[in-house]
Amino acid sequence: MDIIKEFVKPELIILIPVLYLFGIALKNTLLIKDNFVPFMLGIIGIVLAIIYVLATVSITTYQDALMGVFTALTQGILCAGCSVYFNQVFVVQPKKEE
Repeated sequence: MDIIKEFVKPELIILIPVLYLFGIALKNTLLIKDNFVPFMLGIIGIVLAIIYVLATVSITTYQDALMGVFTALTQGILCAGCSVYFNQVFVVQPKKEE
């Protein structure tokens, strides 16, 4: 958990379980194949991180805007990656037989 706190902003750690629940919902729909779920979670994570950044940061220069975009992209991808990793380690892999 310490490694997650090192890279993901503490305010955005809540995105990890939220994205996990989105992943469960996406897997239960017949419209999206399982191999597209991580990609969709990445997009949802980025969108939610953009909303957070826009709500909390005042953007006055183009550098502020670029930093906000960078922050939102990296944090959204990291949160989606943590969500998928959690699913693989604790849900999928223990069920596999070798």
